[in-house]
Amino acid sequence: MNCENERGLLHAYVDGELDLVRSLEIEKHLQGCKTCAQAVRNQQTLSSAMRDSSLYFRAPRELKPRLNAALRRPEKNVPWSMLAFAAALLIAGVFVDRLVQFGSRSGSQNLVAQEVLDSHLRSLMPGHLSDVQSSDRHTVKPWFNGKLDFSPPVADFAEQGFPLIGGRLDSVEGRTVAVLVYQRRQHLINVYVWPTPNSSDSAANTTTRQGYNMIHWTRAGTTWWLASDVNAPDLETLAALLRQ
Repeated sequence: MNCENERGLLHAYVDGELDLVRSLEIEKHLQGCKTCAQAVRNQQTLSSAMRDSSLYFRAPRELKPRLNAALRRPEKNVPWSMLAFAAALLIAGVFVDRLVQFGSRSGSQNLVAQEVLDSHLRSLMPGHLSDVQSSDRHTVKPWFNGKLDFSPPVADFAEQGFPLIGGRLDSVEGRTVAVLVYQRRQHLINVYVWPTPNSSDSAANTTTRQGYNMIHWTRAGTTWWLASDVNAPDLETLAALLRQ
């Protein structure tokens, strides 16, 4: 893929408007092109930040009477253009301040979500899904021994319609994580698990990114992410089973 010719596709990729084949092509390109990878991360962070409701500023009630009073004083009347300019500066200042605060708070999580989804898409390519293929948790769980600095919880939910089919190692945020692979009919579900000491517990949060459903939460110092093209209710059912 040529950066100059194909860069326009990055916007469509971030907005989830590309088909799976083209998305995978871009994923492969981003692995070897730091410039395009950074451009994608910037677009994702800005897009997420612009949609956040906390960025919308509602002027205080006392502002309107103060402006009206200023306009009614002939001898000290301030030109409307100056007032408008001052108000614009005030609103812009509040917007930038909240954007910076929000960016530092949610930008990291947004990038993690994209990393997880990128990993999920790569796993759909032949030979990338599992390092250990087994429906027996007593085979999958010991396989992680010595490969990680933590012991991931491994469960099989075949009776509930979510059979365990394997596991693998992957990388998120620059660290090695455990990935458990489940199946729901013809759909594959990747479950990412890694320790996050001193993190606060959070409720399960369901999102959609590039047409894929994702759920994440933190509990007891462990972070969980689920990614799949399975419908949201099914993914939420598996999340509830994992949280038991």
